[in-house]
Amino acid sequence: MKRRLPFHYGWVIVFAGVLTVFACLGLGRFALGMLLPSMGDGLSLSYSQMGFIGTANFGGYLAAVVVAGGLARRYGSRAVIAGGLAVAAVSMALMGQVGGFLSALLLYTVTGVGSGLANVPIMGLVSHWFARRVRGRAAGFMVVGNGLAIVASGFLVPVLNATGAEGWRLSWTVLGGVALAATVLVALVVREDPADMGLDPVGGHETPRSVEEGIPEEAPRQGVLGHLGVIYLLFGATYSIYVTFIVTTLVDERGFSEAAAGGFWAWVGALSLLSGPVFGTLSDKAGRRVGLITVFAFQTGAYLLAAFVLPLPLLYLSIGLFGVVAWSVPTIMAAAVGDYMGPKRAAQAFGTVTVLFGAGQIVGPALAGVVAEGAGGFSATYLMAAAGTLTAIGLTAFLRPARSR
Repeated sequence: MKRRLPFHYGWVIVFAGVLTVFACLGLGRFALGMLLPSMGDGLSLSYSQMGFIGTANFGGYLAAVVVAGGLARRYGSRAVIAGGLAVAAVSMALMGQVGGFLSALLLYTVTGVGSGLANVPIMGLVSHWFARRVRGRAAGFMVVGNGLAIVASGFLVPVLNATGAEGWRLSWTVLGGVALAATVLVALVVREDPADMGLDPVGGHETPRSVEEGIPEEAPRQGVLGHLGVIYLLFGATYSIYVTFIVTTLVDERGFSEAAAGGFWAWVGALSLLSGPVFGTLSDKAGRRVGLITVFAFQTGAYLLAAFVLPLPLLYLSIGLFGVVAWSVPTIMAAAVGDYMGPKRAAQAFGTVTVLFGAGQIVGPALAGVVAEGAGGFSATYLMAAAGTLTAIGLTAFLRPARSR
């Protein structure tokens, strides 16, 4: 079938992925770090309560991940993605109306549910629309949405918050409205499979591999999936500490104004714009193992630098190290599960490893908040994160490469 567009429709799917990630994760999750200082003051939240609110979102995300694959198979990825985005957007807008810790906890759990329902199917579409040799790059471009949202929230939230003591409520309402607009556009353009449009995947069809050609049998394949899942769990537990508390650390411990801390946070977003494409492409060329080890090494440096009261340039370096690799692990993981499990199993497999990723996210912020409250600061939490990424490096070193198709 001759294409009417001057480019493959697979790149429209990538654009839809950018919007999805921008709305459900970038705004729905990562804007929380910018909102916590003023929201904490407005609702009289302790550090541990802040951590539990972050954990509630991840808990909702995990619950959705468990069922997202099955719902996508039954109702189609398009319907589940649009429905999840709508749930996330509406619940974000309603966060501006919460009256205390409990209502914020429950409503932000719903935001996490919507995020999980949208994110898992959209990332699973990568394996349908892109051949393995370009899969990492495609997934990398999708997660650019995270960086765009962080840049937006880093500049927008301080302006909205400055409207008054309750400015954080306006921020939530505006962010929810933006996410709802993204929902409508994504619902209009997402398509399930290139074959439905008479197209081949970007990069062409690949020859299926048999057991003799290198695909592992069922038990070894499940072992690899579990291995990937544990690595993803460690990423979830560690990065969630940084994104939840770095702005609060800057404001409460380093004396930054909210606007100045927002500028730092915006730099994380700006630097992260290329993290997915660059390290996704690196993993396409050098292998998923090399890509993951490189990313975890950068993150370890970022966490160690954040753990101590160091000169300002080293704090900038921490932000830089985290930003340049911020969304690389989900990119590489989305490509890796397709490599090992094949396109037909990719969405379900990505959902499986994301369950463990979600479990890590649940533990990370809650434990970090409790530790910070007990220690009177966040240094110990960042050291804990660094220990986690070092463990991930060790586990990744033993990850066997997928065979070429």
